[in-house]
Amino acid sequence: MGVPSFYRWLVNRYPNVIVNAIEAKPAAGDHEVIDSSDPNPNGIEFDNLYLDMNGIIHPCFHPEEENHIQPPNTFDEVFDRIFDYIDRLFQIVRPRKLLYLAIDGVAPRAKMNQQRSRRFRTAKDAELAESQEEILRKEFEAEGRKILPKLQSEVADSNIITPGTEFMEKLSKALRLYVRLRLNKDPGWKNVKVILSDANVPGEGEHKIMRFVRLQRNLSGYEANTRHCLYGLDADLIMLALASHEPHFAILREEVFSQIQRPSSGQSLVKKPYQFLQIWTLREYLELDLRIADAPFAIDIEKIIDDFILMCCFAGNDFLPHIPSLNINEGAIDLLMAVYKDNFKSLGGYLVDMHKVKDKKASYINLKRLEKFILKVGAYEERIFKKRADLKERTVRSFMRKMALEASEQAAEVVENTKELQKRIKDFMQKNNDLYKQGLVSNDKVRLGLPGWKKRYYNEKFLMDDIERTRQELVKRYTEGLCWVLEYYFSGVPSWTWYYPYHYGPFASDFKGLGSICIKFQMGGPFKPFDQLMAVLPPRSASALPEPYWSLMTSEESNLVDFYPTDFEVDADGKRYLWQGTAKLPFINEERLLIETKKVEKELKDEESKRNSERADLMFISQFHNLVPKILLCNNTFRVPIDVQASAGLNGYVVACNEDLVNFVDEEDGVMCVHYELPDTHLHIPRLVEKAELPIKTITEEDILKTPLWHEYEGWEPPVNRSQIIQNRQVTNTNRAVPQLSYNEAWRGAGSGFSTGRGRPNQRTSCPDTSIQPSTGGWGQNDGIGVTSNTNRGQVFTQRASSYNSYSTHSRIHYSPVGKDSSSGPSYGAHGPSYVAEYWNNEQSYQATWSSSQHGRGSKTGQSARNPTGTRAVWEPRNAASTNRRSVPVSSGRGRGSPETS
Repeated sequence: MGVPSFYRWLVNRYPNVIVNAIEAKPAAGDHEVIDSSDPNPNGIEFDNLYLDMNGIIHPCFHPEEENHIQPPNTFDEVFDRIFDYIDRLFQIVRPRKLLYLAIDGVAPRAKMNQQRSRRFRTAKDAELAESQEEILRKEFEAEGRKILPKLQSEVADSNIITPGTEFMEKLSKALRLYVRLRLNKDPGWKNVKVILSDANVPGEGEHKIMRFVRLQRNLSGYEANTRHCLYGLDADLIMLALASHEPHFAILREEVFSQIQRPSSGQSLVKKPYQFLQIWTLREYLELDLRIADAPFAIDIEKIIDDFILMCCFAGNDFLPHIPSLNINEGAIDLLMAVYKDNFKSLGGYLVDMHKVKDKKASYINLKRLEKFILKVGAYEERIFKKRADLKERTVRSFMRKMALEASEQAAEVVENTKELQKRIKDFMQKNNDLYKQGLVSNDKVRLGLPGWKKRYYNEKFLMDDIERTRQELVKRYTEGLCWVLEYYFSGVPSWTWYYPYHYGPFASDFKGLGSICIKFQMGGPFKPFDQLMAVLPPRSASALPEPYWSLMTSEESNLVDFYPTDFEVDADGKRYLWQGTAKLPFINEERLLIETKKVEKELKDEESKRNSERADLMFISQFHNLVPKILLCNNTFRVPIDVQASAGLNGYVVACNEDLVNFVDEEDGVMCVHYELPDTHLHIPRLVEKAELPIKTITEEDILKTPLWHEYEGWEPPVNRSQIIQNRQVTNTNRAVPQLSYNEAWRGAGSGFSTGRGRPNQRTSCPDTSIQPSTGGWGQNDGIGVTSNTNRGQVFTQRASSYNSYSTHSRIHYSPVGKDSSSGPSYGAHGPSYVAEYWNNEQSYQATWSSSQHGRGSKTGQSARNPTGTRAVWEPRNAASTNRRSVPVSSGRGRGSPETS
């Protein structure tokens, strides 16, 4: 599933799932040292942090920032960047119990086809870029323009980020050292258990993480309200988090839509801000958005979520191509959801029952209902293809007009030579990927939407005349794939050897006769790391393998040479960009491959044989952890069950390390290391764990975006106020995720206050309980909103880190002077005014009071009397039923601060 497409769809439709992450800043003179043992500034204390490490490795290996003149050249430079990356994520999340580092190991065969395609295309692009760079360097040299020399690099080929390579082996060792250093030196790590699942542990990183989560649930000692945070960029993570049915789950990722100002020359790089995607809020949205009108029985939201996951599979993922008519950018998921809601009763109920996920006959998916559902979707194909063709024609005409206007315009700016060289290479590659700019505006042989499109599709894509037989085979294999993906998401790998053996998918209108399909998988086993490298790497990356394997990929005499074409077709039929196309590579024949690789295994050196082996997870803990006595009971023969109480809820087994891992650093190292094994396999129950407490709901019907389906309106964008969608996303601020707000934060948030400005009156912040009336107050200097009353007593409504109020969370600071108020400012008694800070969220409200001895008069009160001193009370619950919890932003006022808003 395309990550940007799905994520963009999600945040546009459900904007309040996103909350900006708060990063603590070091105090002056602290040399950028932040104590991660301090309370989390985001207001949530997470228990477990899981890192999908490949989402960290890639940006550190080949950064995409435009101002990277010299990217990293050595493994060590990449490792240093990775360590900094992990440090930053740890500071944001601050897990209190567990840090899980998961690197992609050998993947199931179903994923290898996609990995193979990516790596072959990466190699092809790199070869083209190198050729262009050589031409430009000669051009610059002929012009007498000096540029930085091209350095030899250990990290020139990103394809080495694959299990079994020397890079991945050294990364594993570097991470072990890094973890030990942090456990020894960082107080925030002291009580945290660290599990490292490196590239020699089979399985994709995110799926190793989710298997861990699934196997912890429903066991003795598991905390039903464990707070999970998972870092990663894949859209699959959202599906996996939903499939876990863990309510307190957040996904951390970089903010991808904001425009970040680039630093000027000589400045350090600007770091991208991070955001939390709150799965509990997404569950609320789905419960409302997929509400079934006049349902024939009580609706189970857990089963609705499972059906939503299945529907999203039709839009494509890493294991199956998308259905031709279902493109996320064209509202595919909106269509699937609309058809599901409109036809739920006629379908007869839910599409899947994942309680039966282990059934050998795949009874967890109701194929008859699925057939009815997808055929209903297929009824829209003709209109979708017609609109797609019309929009493409419009886009081509617009492009041709633009090119005609630019034909006579030429402009160039002299920049620093090396940057110019890199920019010209980048521009060349972008142009090479843009088929329109190459003049290929009519590269559409199938012409979907025009009469005869289905026959042309099968003839062009599959080179078969027997359309019916082809359709039946495609539908059968695709249905198998849907079942495989569902099992993978909910239970783990159903088969290591199954894969979808076609480059394209069937049409939605072709899903007929599903009831006669028999679903059965053979489990098999994972490839060895070197066998996977042989399955996914192009000949250009042969050096990532031990030398005995090279000839298998590069020699014309090799029995496998047909697996490794030096050139291949990229089918971009109907597309504008090459990267949207399909790489038509031959599929690997597993039996042939393994026969040949087994012959060369005996030539491997000892170190290479270790790289080609399967290993277990490692667990690191500080010598002060309660688990240490249990670890000392380990020996080389028996595995020891983990004491759940001592481990703070962690189930599983520990086994003594057979390698030189315990004394990895030196004799003074205070970190223990053991092998960690998961609990015994048991059925994942796709429901909330007993005693799980759902967060207070914040989403209402008003938050559900109502838009027509893509094929029902003109143009690419729906006819709605898009600025309102953006504003809704901005309305969501960090307060939505904060269950408590300290009085210091509330006080700082108030600002100095602009009260009687020229902004529009705020008609929705009146509070009858405190005699506060609508006023003409505008924004405070620090995003506080000053609201005056018809008395001399004032209130300040505050918020944190946003220009908008939260829909459900507000705070205020109220001062009550001892002396008499006057128009020139309050006259304080001997002990100064007393302050009351109040915070409320839905029906809960909290209050703290203190006194201040600071004196101030008139407009200076807001500056000089804001630091609270004296007794600081804890927040006390109070009745908030009378408060108005739906404040809206007011326009900017420009009046001076006044006594009422200080």
